[in-house]
Amino acid sequence: MTEYNTIPEEAVKEIEALFEHVPHKSAAGIDALKVVQKYNRWVSDEALKEAADLCEMTYHDLDSVATFYNIIYRQPVGRHVISICNSVSCWIMGYEDILKALKDKLGIDLGETTGDNKFTLLPIQCLGTCDCAPALLIDQDLHRDLTPDGLDKILEQYE
Repeated sequence: MTEYNTIPEEAVKEIEALFEHVPHKSAAGIDALKVVQKYNRWVSDEALKEAADLCEMTYHDLDSVATFYNIIYRQPVGRHVISICNSVSCWIMGYEDILKALKDKLGIDLGETTGDNKFTLLPIQCLGTCDCAPALLIDQDLHRDLTPDGLDKILEQYE
């Protein structure tokens, strides 16, 4: 087995298990990136090179996959990623108030991470929950019908 410097052995095993379900290894590219990110919180250039090797892809081909999807982080992020929906529905229903409250509470702007490395705040185009706007996603948890006053209770759930 090849030794990898930035992808943990457990992650390599998970990626290799993906290959049993696809016709060729490159078809598991996006899922391999998700596995790397699960272990490392983001996909560094070195980790991307190693994942590309595992998936029998070129660095550039896998990088084009990584940069296409907004769920793959190519820069370090905090322990929890807050993706705030900035679609038209969320905008109309109070996005600006929620964003301002988050910026004030966290002391960061969009694209930034808190000093304690707890939260990264990112925009996302749509979370598909327009009937319950405004909304945001923290990690994999969807929060809907947001109000500025309700944000503290939501943020307290994350260590």
